[in-house]
Amino acid sequence: MRRNRTTDQLTRAKRDAAATARAEFIEKIGVIAQSEGLPRIAGRVLAMLLYDGEQVSFGQLAGSLKVSRGSVSSSVRLLESQQLIKRVARPGERQDYFQLVESAFANMVAASAMRVRRAADDIEESLQIIPASETGPRARVADYAAYYRAMGEGLDTAAKALRKTR
Repeated sequence: MRRNRTTDQLTRAKRDAAATARAEFIEKIGVIAQSEGLPRIAGRVLAMLLYDGEQVSFGQLAGSLKVSRGSVSSSVRLLESQQLIKRVARPGERQDYFQLVESAFANMVAASAMRVRRAADDIEESLQIIPASETGPRARVADYAAYYRAMGEGLDTAAKALRKTR
């Protein structure tokens, strides 16, 4: 009898540790997403789908994350538009389910690459209107544009590498 109780306690402790790790991961990704300009709840939705690795219903997301259905709705729309998650249907069920897309991380990097290329274009546009006599500012602005171009190239390479790993 004592042996079974010890086994049950170890099993319970492992389950508790796993639940704690999951909860901390979900919250941490929410904070990271918020620091990158996304809604915290969108980060938490992404983290839950990533950690659990399964299809999750709209209602399950709201219930598990303890957030409103409206917050889940706006978050999943945002994550879908960024090609990080996708909506899936199950035969015979009326509710929507969501799951992480296979290339989510490559899509994240590709979106970042697109943003830095736009920044480089904007900076280079500004460079065109700086008078040639302003050699110091022109050189610094050109260096700044080159920084963004290099970042875009690096991110493109990273996105391609991530796509190859799948």
